[in-house]
Amino acid sequence: MSSTVLLELKDVHTHIGAYHILHGVNLQIPRGELTLLLGRNGAGKTTTLRTIMGLWQASQGTLHFNGHDITRMATPDIAALNIAYVPENMGIFSDLTVAENMLLAARKASRAQQMDEARLAWIYAMFPAVEKFWHHPAGKLSGGQKQMLAVARAMVEPRDLLIVDEPSKGLAPAIVQNMIEAFQKMKASGVSILLVEQNIHFAQALGDSVAVMDNGRVIHAGSMAALSADPVLQQSLLGLAL
Repeated sequence: MSSTVLLELKDVHTHIGAYHILHGVNLQIPRGELTLLLGRNGAGKTTTLRTIMGLWQASQGTLHFNGHDITRMATPDIAALNIAYVPENMGIFSDLTVAENMLLAARKASRAQQMDEARLAWIYAMFPAVEKFWHHPAGKLSGGQKQMLAVARAMVEPRDLLIVDEPSKGLAPAIVQNMIEAFQKMKASGVSILLVEQNIHFAQALGDSVAVMDNGRVIHAGSMAALSADPVLQQSLLGLAL
């Protein structure tokens, strides 16, 4: 794996029970870039993310992250390599406060006062709702605020790779724009990002690289700019023009 590639999947197959979901996924995530994983519903995008995190084990193929073979590693060990994952359901603990949700992800702190103040200030600037509702139960937040909390929690400590499944799903346009700006700031901080996304405006605004999946395989990989500039390719890959 070259030094410019942070994460690489080679011929990855994943079975869930009797179902063969991934059929030989080949995917490279460049270091320092934001990579979009696009495709129709059921193409295998979420399964790819869950396989990367070890939530489902690859039945064939290999996964390498930052010099480590993570193919057979347990999820906590993969996360300990500085990978954060925000699932589509966000994984928010509704009965806990925003502060308690953040603290759970801050491995170096045992209470809120020990969290990195400069890091928190950086997060508050991106996601003001996290500071505003710091002492409120997370279950009382709006959908957009919960998504902000989920991403903020993933970034409470510096990460090498942030993986997020559909961050703009169900969000109002103004919140989507806020989320775009936040991801731009996170990328500028040096974190590599892998996003599954259906919102084409979101994808075009953020993506450096793009991989398109269909039927459990990556059928196209390249630059987001090249895909955005080619309506014929968009139509053939995604069944739509961006």
